[in-house]
Amino acid sequence: AVKDPTAVERANLLNMAKLSIKGLIESALSFGRTLDSDYPPLQQFFVVMEHCLKHGLKVRKSFLSYNKTIWGPLELVEKLYPEAEEISASVRDLPGLKTPLGRARAWLRLALMQKKMADYLRCLIIQRDLLSEFYEYHALMMEEEGAVIVGLLVGLNVIDANLCVKGEDLDSQVGVIDFSMYLKSDDEIGSKERDVQIAAILDQKNYVEELNRQLNSTVSSLHARVDSLEKSNTKLIEELAIAKNNIIKLQEENHQLRSENTLILMKTQHHLEATKVDVEAELQTYKHSRQGLDEMYNEARRQLREESQLRQDMENELVVQVSMKHEIELAMKLLEKDIHEKQDALIGLRQQLDEVKAINMEMYQKLQVSEDAMKEKNEIIGRLEDKTNQINATMKQLEQRLQQAEKAQMEAEAEDEKLKQEYVNKSENLQKEFSQKEKQLFQLETDLKIEKEWRQTLEDDLQKEKETVSQLRIETQEIINLKKEFLKLQEKNKKLKRICEDQEAALQELASKLSESKLKIEDIKEANKALQGQVWLKDKEATHCKLCEKEFSLSKRKHHCRNCGEIFCNACSDNELPLPSSPKPVRVCDSCHAMLIQRCSSNVP
Repeated sequence: AVKDPTAVERANLLNMAKLSIKGLIESALSFGRTLDSDYPPLQQFFVVMEHCLKHGLKVRKSFLSYNKTIWGPLELVEKLYPEAEEISASVRDLPGLKTPLGRARAWLRLALMQKKMADYLRCLIIQRDLLSEFYEYHALMMEEEGAVIVGLLVGLNVIDANLCVKGEDLDSQVGVIDFSMYLKSDDEIGSKERDVQIAAILDQKNYVEELNRQLNSTVSSLHARVDSLEKSNTKLIEELAIAKNNIIKLQEENHQLRSENTLILMKTQHHLEATKVDVEAELQTYKHSRQGLDEMYNEARRQLREESQLRQDMENELVVQVSMKHEIELAMKLLEKDIHEKQDALIGLRQQLDEVKAINMEMYQKLQVSEDAMKEKNEIIGRLEDKTNQINATMKQLEQRLQQAEKAQMEAEAEDEKLKQEYVNKSENLQKEFSQKEKQLFQLETDLKIEKEWRQTLEDDLQKEKETVSQLRIETQEIINLKKEFLKLQEKNKKLKRICEDQEAALQELASKLSESKLKIEDIKEANKALQGQVWLKDKEATHCKLCEKEFSLSKRKHHCRNCGEIFCNACSDNELPLPSSPKPVRVCDSCHAMLIQRCSSNVP
């Protein structure tokens, strides 16, 4: 079989690239310092790279002559890799470079110094549709050998190069490969200890680089933490200022309340002094009017003591009733607030119920849509499976045809050998038959190539169909997840309904209790109104008992009823009842006594 000359060229260039990169790395590590432009293995590496990039270049017509340069594809790198813009700009700005080949050489040297040559060329190899404008289809950069060379270039990141590009004449350099550098003798083979030392140095360098990366990441995370702490500190300072302002306001309110309390105390003291003056004046009048009658005086004095005690009891009862009234009003306000809050909560819960119902409807509609889509996608999957079966059948047929063609080729070769051995003397006939066989071989090779291309297209279609099947599976998984979310939402809806029902029942119970408390409060208000409308008679004005209508005397003494406030004789008001507001039992008239006993029996307050 005749070998393809372009394949042989690619293999030779790949082997040369391997030798030059390996020799450069070994010599640089043994050299032990940064390389400059006069270093021979480095110069040979650039020559080999130039030959690799020139392989399979398309010839472009210019105004005067044909142009064949590697600057065109290298100039594409800045569009594919934004970090390469700096290199391209610096190469264009170099004053000594006049030819595109010189610019390309300068570009390669700058990329090696940056330790990014492998990254730049990898971006270029990936975009084969753009490379096809500059290279033939059989070029090294368009085949697998180019990817292998890019992988080998990654090892050059170990080397530190310091190249002076500005003063160097890169346009007129002759790129000839010196094979004598790669022919090694027995004396030049290094010892194992040196290789171990080089490996240890490389490991140390990688370790230091990894440490540097980790330290950079920790520094960035610490900066972020410092920023977050500063923000939280400013927020805390603002909250502290607001709290201080609130404390100052509360202190001012406290001072105001204390001043109001002192004013109320002063008023009550003045009122007590006035009442004391009135009592003293009444005592003096009693003394002047009844000096001669000791018994009357003693009785009056006793009555005064009783009346003062009664008055104190009444004042205590009034204070208790006022406090109870305030407590009732506060309880009313709190109950009203609770009712309003619970009504607002009910309204909010109903709104949430409506929103949940709307979400349920939307999720149900989405579920229906997703089920329809699932059915369509299942149909598409069935069609795709049929297509894959057809493609597999065609692939099998093509393989059978390939095997037949190979068998035919082998038979033809065997026949050629037999004919050569048998008909040595008949050279003219042999040449004719050989030319015919070559034509047949060429036709078979073309058929093989067509079948290979057809097989490649079928494999691409198969890959696309597999990708669509995987996408459809992902979509089905999403639909299953949507169903699970829908079920969770239904469970949440049921829970919310239960909570709403419980709250409605609690609200109904509260409403019933509130109605009962309102009725009780109204009864208390009516009792208070009845008490407020009554006016106590003065002792001087009362001369007769309200019940028996007899005149008061020493035997029939005056007594106030603690319920209605009227003045009765001791015979008509000889009933005593215990009250929670006073420590001792209280005297009431007969009618009030009967009414209070009736209320107590019917549990009326």
